[in-house]
Amino acid sequence: MHEVTARELITVSGERVRVPDPDRLVHLQFRRFAGCPICNLHLRSVVLRHEEIVAAGVREVVFFHSPADELRGHDLPFAVIADPKRRYYREFGVESGRRALLHPRTWGAILSGTALTLLGRFRPPATRQEGGRLGLPSDFLIDQDGRVLAEKHGEHAYDQWSVDELLALVSREARPRRC
Repeated sequence: MHEVTARELITVSGERVRVPDPDRLVHLQFRRFAGCPICNLHLRSVVLRHEEIVAAGVREVVFFHSPADELRGHDLPFAVIADPKRRYYREFGVESGRRALLHPRTWGAILSGTALTLLGRFRPPATRQEGGRLGLPSDFLIDQDGRVLAEKHGEHAYDQWSVDELLALVSREARPRRC
């Protein structure tokens, strides 16, 4: 596995976040854009179980390829990073592609996320997305030394780790290793 260079990121609320975090694992999530119905649906599951994730020793850091102004006010309990120029997306090999929305496994998430947006449960996205709408999600689990313990590059727009998958990875990585 590869390593992540130490850095300090600034969240949309102005908080400074260190990656890697010297005290806990970091789950880096790369999502699409602010207000993306598919991303909102997934992040709702993360929000509902955020305390459980924190109790497992994990810090959530979520990137969006939207400007900070569009991300403020989404009221998420974890670090949200604006990356409209997609600098970190390129660095971590996070891609876009037509298959993002065409895969049949995205259709249910598109319908559910859109319905919840229309019902007012999620903030709608901006009409125009500078970074495009065809982003693919990616997840990285990084230890305190910057080693990438696990990663997933989505094959479609709703292909990311579930909270259960994340917690299983954390549990597996927390086991003592034999030399």
